[in-house]
Amino acid sequence: MPEAQEETGPGGPLAGVRVVELAGIGPGPFSVMLLADMGAEVVRVDRTGPPSADYTPNPVIERGRRSIALDLKSPDGVAVLLDLVATADVLVESYRPGVAERLGVGPDRCLAVNPRLVYGRLTAWGQDGPLAQVVGHDINYIGMTGALHSMGRAGERPVPPLNLVGDFGGGAASLAFGVVCALLEARTSGRGQVVDANVLESTSTLMGLVHGLRAQGRWSTERGTNLLDTGCPYYDVYTCADGRWVAFGAIEERFFRNALGVLGLTDPDLVSAHKDRTRWPALRAALTDAFGGRDRDDWTAAFEGVEACVSPVLDLDEAAAHEHAVARAAYAEVPGVPPGSPVRQPAVAPRFSRSPTPVPGAAPGPGQDSAAVLAQLGYDAARVAALVDSGAVGTPHSAGSPRSPRS
Repeated sequence: MPEAQEETGPGGPLAGVRVVELAGIGPGPFSVMLLADMGAEVVRVDRTGPPSADYTPNPVIERGRRSIALDLKSPDGVAVLLDLVATADVLVESYRPGVAERLGVGPDRCLAVNPRLVYGRLTAWGQDGPLAQVVGHDINYIGMTGALHSMGRAGERPVPPLNLVGDFGGGAASLAFGVVCALLEARTSGRGQVVDANVLESTSTLMGLVHGLRAQGRWSTERGTNLLDTGCPYYDVYTCADGRWVAFGAIEERFFRNALGVLGLTDPDLVSAHKDRTRWPALRAALTDAFGGRDRDDWTAAFEGVEACVSPVLDLDEAAAHEHAVARAAYAEVPGVPPGSPVRQPAVAPRFSRSPTPVPGAAPGPGQDSAAVLAQLGYDAARVAALVDSGAVGTPHSAGSPRSPRS
């Protein structure tokens, strides 16, 4: 897909890998963003018709791909999709189980067209099982894994960690990893396969460390009493004099001692309280008083150069402006669609020594590239016009937006 390369620039370890994305929301687009960031050439298949009320375009997680709008309820729309599949290495869908099959674009049909295809699927609960057809969102999925139960302070309600743990860190990352694994395997076997990822089980995998600690008797199911869940006074957030916060994570004793030195806490009982849970309440009270005595930025300056695992808690704008983020070019300015002010967003990660990743392209509008994608497939102008007239293909003015992948 040369036009996509001209827009985003060459490079990336997945350069030359062609991905067809059946548009969805949340973790599906994020998973494909990860592939596009690595240089994969992505065509997103949006729906035709009016926008769905459930969908809000996102200029970051939808970056780096082109868009064609197809009516997958029409035979002509399905035929166009299968032509795309025939030229692709990967297809990604995040529909509810059975939807792709009912549309006629399930794994069996797509692999019949392209036996080398990696067919990536992302669902909430898995393709089968009692919950397979149940609606939900990240908070529901992580609630069923023990992850949400584990987050929060003692005696208080669990605190949802945005939708980072289930949708993105769990399901989306698992699917992207699985797709790349299947691509590697296909190079040897010459055969594609289905990658079946879901948010529930991927989140459970993320809880592996906690399950290990639980098996060793080092983790309690009583929230807010453990090393990493605010139960420990030297792994917590403290309020400073200006109402802002610092993060304190001195798990290792040498870092703990260094921190107490900067804080001016020299009482031997406090210094020796690192592993003594009976003295943690007194230690927490002392840390609360100490951190509350100066502004956040004063503490940041005081801890500069000290190995103590103390850092400021930054908001989104502060994070992007921090000198380390600036030095690392950790954020990029990407043009918006329609053209206008650039959209600040996280830069591509990770980085590679020999395969530099492209600067992300702007997120496309639904159907923005319909004509160009069809021309690349070899469709002549008359055929494109006929498909548009029939409603099987949408243009930027007629295309809608993705359906919820769980609707």
